[in-house]
Amino acid sequence: MSLNFKAISEDAPGPKWRRQFLEYWPAYSAWWAREGLSGRPTYHECRQALCTHMPEIVDLYDELCALVGGGDVEARFLSFYCPPRYLAGCSQAIWQGDTPLLVRNYDYDEDAFDAVILKTRWNGRGVIGTTDGLFGLVDGINDAGLTASLTFGGRQEVGTGFGVPLILRYILQTCTTTEEAGEILKRVPCHMSYNVTVLDSARRYLTAYLTPDRPTILTRAAVATNHQERVEWSSHARFTATVERERFLLQRLTLHPETQEKFVGAFLKPPLYSTAFSSGFGTLYTAAYRPKARALEIHWPGRTWSKSFDAFEENQVRVTFPSPARQVY
Repeated sequence: MSLNFKAISEDAPGPKWRRQFLEYWPAYSAWWAREGLSGRPTYHECRQALCTHMPEIVDLYDELCALVGGGDVEARFLSFYCPPRYLAGCSQAIWQGDTPLLVRNYDYDEDAFDAVILKTRWNGRGVIGTTDGLFGLVDGINDAGLTASLTFGGRQEVGTGFGVPLILRYILQTCTTTEEAGEILKRVPCHMSYNVTVLDSARRYLTAYLTPDRPTILTRAAVATNHQERVEWSSHARFTATVERERFLLQRLTLHPETQEKFVGAFLKPPLYSTAFSSGFGTLYTAAYRPKARALEIHWPGRTWSKSFDAFEENQVRVTFPSPARQVY
């Protein structure tokens, strides 16, 4: 199995972003409509939700919708409002040294992955991140050095709210500190349970437990895998080894002080690195975000791809993954 990762830079919404969106649209439109379009909110409901909860990016949303033709289904999709349910794996942690460093593994289905690192200056705010749906982000950093990343929260409940990738985009478009991000995470509704870890250049951090059916909890947890305060979906927890991965990371943070390089390297080996590609939970990349340097590195075993606001080359890398294997825990 192999994937082609692209690095794209475009300050304002334009032809590069549009070309990528149109390339991915057939797959995304099928996913959006898989439960029937009548099961998704109307365009009016989607835009009204954005006006209510994320007013600062409504003009940007309108611009992106117009860029892809202003179609009804495209606009509903780009709102990320009440999307179909989806699951991911993922592990993330804050290094315990003095320098702010957030490291994460993204464990997901390669067929539902953009594989795009996008650098933008939308609304005058520089953002670099790994896209989802070309508008949302599964992790990213802005030009103030604020970084954010997500993991699935391990609960089956689905409610009324936004897909979490758009919440990450909104945070990085509008916030400069962890405190500001925490306020957004408390007030913007999320349609499923996710864990969002935020770190700023002053090494202030939090992990928010987002849920569709109860208030958001802001914690000082430095580690997030695929459950929240306790395991609530036992079969998913066993399949993804969420508890084992959390324990492993906590031990590394508390019992084994180590260099940044060794900490990043631990994400490239079991039990954090997953080869369950055939089950849709293989590790597609490891990201190391460095807020003070306003930079990130994308890692794979034996390979590193570096990007920053000061040095961002538009290029592509093809990554070959280990032979798919079904993991049993």
